[in-house]
Amino acid sequence: MTLRDAQGLVLTAASAEAVAAFDATVAAYLRYRLDASTHLKALLAADPECGMAQVLAGSFAMLAYNSAQLDRARAAQARALAATERATPRERMHATALGHWVAGALDRALATWEEILAEHPHDILAFRLHHFNAFWLGAPERMLAAAERVLPRWSATLPGYGAVLACRSFANEECGNYLIAEAAGRAAIELDRGDLWAAHAVAHTFEMQGRRGEGIAWIERLEPHWEGANNLKHHLWWHRALYHLERREWDAVLDLYDRRFRDLASPVTQMQPDLYIDVQNAASMLFRLELRGVPVGDRWVELADKAEARIGDCLSAFTLPHWMMALAATGRFQAAARMLEAMREFAATRDGTVAAVVREAAIPVCEAVLAHRRGDHAGALAAMRPVLGIMHRMGGSHAQQDVLEQLFLDAAVKAGSPADARMLLERVAGRHPVPPERRVGYAEAARNVAH
Repeated sequence: MTLRDAQGLVLTAASAEAVAAFDATVAAYLRYRLDASTHLKALLAADPECGMAQVLAGSFAMLAYNSAQLDRARAAQARALAATERATPRERMHATALGHWVAGALDRALATWEEILAEHPHDILAFRLHHFNAFWLGAPERMLAAAERVLPRWSATLPGYGAVLACRSFANEECGNYLIAEAAGRAAIELDRGDLWAAHAVAHTFEMQGRRGEGIAWIERLEPHWEGANNLKHHLWWHRALYHLERREWDAVLDLYDRRFRDLASPVTQMQPDLYIDVQNAASMLFRLELRGVPVGDRWVELADKAEARIGDCLSAFTLPHWMMALAATGRFQAAARMLEAMREFAATRDGTVAAVVREAAIPVCEAVLAHRRGDHAGALAAMRPVLGIMHRMGGSHAQQDVLEQLFLDAAVKAGSPADARMLLERVAGRHPVPPERRVGYAEAARNVAH
């Protein structure tokens, strides 16, 4: 009997039980739910020889962006490759894509997922893994192309349609198509009010359009539907804090920091206390607050402790400047120097996309973060100026990259370089619909720098 997954694709598996566990794992992954790993364990128990089960196991290890998980991912990929020798060409291509991902050859991984989607537009796993990796390579145009290419082949009758709409929403937002982004995200929420990625995409649209009150209300309204959610709910609370930051409601920001997106007592945080997205949320918010002169107490210390423990882990290029913010903020300059040296070694000894991004973008940006904290504002400008046009390749959204642009602007103002300040303000004004004069991180400089 030919077994098929929820989207109607042939799945080489031992039993209908294994297929049901596969579908449950993918569904939980798409919805950002903590029980995805529980469903994966059930799948592996039902059919450890299933190639796509091993693809999922390897992918989940890679999604953590933690080099301690690389051996697990590598072993799962080897098992997937062996198992898919007896499977379909599509399943073998999944194992190949995972191999490229593990090796850091993300351009090749993206191309492989795109090849799968050209033949199998209903392959929701290939679509979602492509979306994730294109985002963290700063390639929203590839996210958008994939979403628009598969969308005509989908309908609400297929499980996973809401996830396609959510990805379409976020891709359009990052490409500046806000009307399409909001409509697609709202349509996904109509299908599933607990869709965190759709909620997130619309939250980004509100952020980019300066609709802060609507953004706060949006997150408040949807939060009751996030039961069982993973760390993405922390990121949504971070977005809410950004709206309050723009309204200069510092106490609300710090309350959200302590009780929501950096609650160290939360079971979700304790499961992965140094997860990359949580670290980015925390460090970038503390950095923004300090730029506005808001005291943040000793909140940097636990982040710096985790940063020291992760020196040499360069899998997530965009997280590296955030680790550096924590080390520099706590005066751990020797650790910061070790971190830069480890990054240089990684960039010099590894092949592939990730090493190139670390070498060309992450290292100079980290040098700028360190120089800025040490008061060497001219040095920060010198390090960062040549890479302003490529630092998006580290990944991160416009809202996330914004903290690096604020760093450069602050350095320009303090170094007495109106030309650099003006250049940065012009870059930001050209990309962001809300003028700098109406944005908390830019308003003062916009008033003081002659145009």
